[in-house]
Amino acid sequence: MFAPKQILVPTDFSTYSDKALKEAIDIAKQHGSTIHLLHVISIIRQCSIDYCITSEIMAELEKQSTETAQKRIKEEIDKFPESKAVTIIPEVKNGAPYEEILKDQKEKNIGLIVIASHGTTGLLHHFLGSVAERVTKGAKCPVLLLRS
Repeated sequence: MFAPKQILVPTDFSTYSDKALKEAIDIAKQHGSTIHLLHVISIIRQCSIDYCITSEIMAELEKQSTETAQKRIKEEIDKFPESKAVTIIPEVKNGAPYEEILKDQKEKNIGLIVIASHGTTGLLHHFLGSVAERVTKGAKCPVLLLRS
């Protein structure tokens, strides 16, 4: 029987991510699983063509981004009173979202990834792909993909 002990839920703080967390909480309650709630802050470029931000400003931007994300991830958990019935480990990382998600999956022996798709389409999606699509293709465990 499929009973994941570790569930990874990537979040971008959208309503779609809220639905993924709700689904993961329901699964975790049934199987006594631990949820790893992950937000990845995309890397901020220090230089762009002719302009560069100083290292001090970069460090401050990264610090503020991390503090804001940690506050928002706690708020996201607090939206669900039933979250108190399971263990949720919040984490904020910097990097490329799909790469950090797949790295977490491997490092934490994740048995299930619950991820939301925004359902975007078009030319940009065709060339870049979506985080959810890249995670689904690269994951070494089952992925529950929730569509909008």
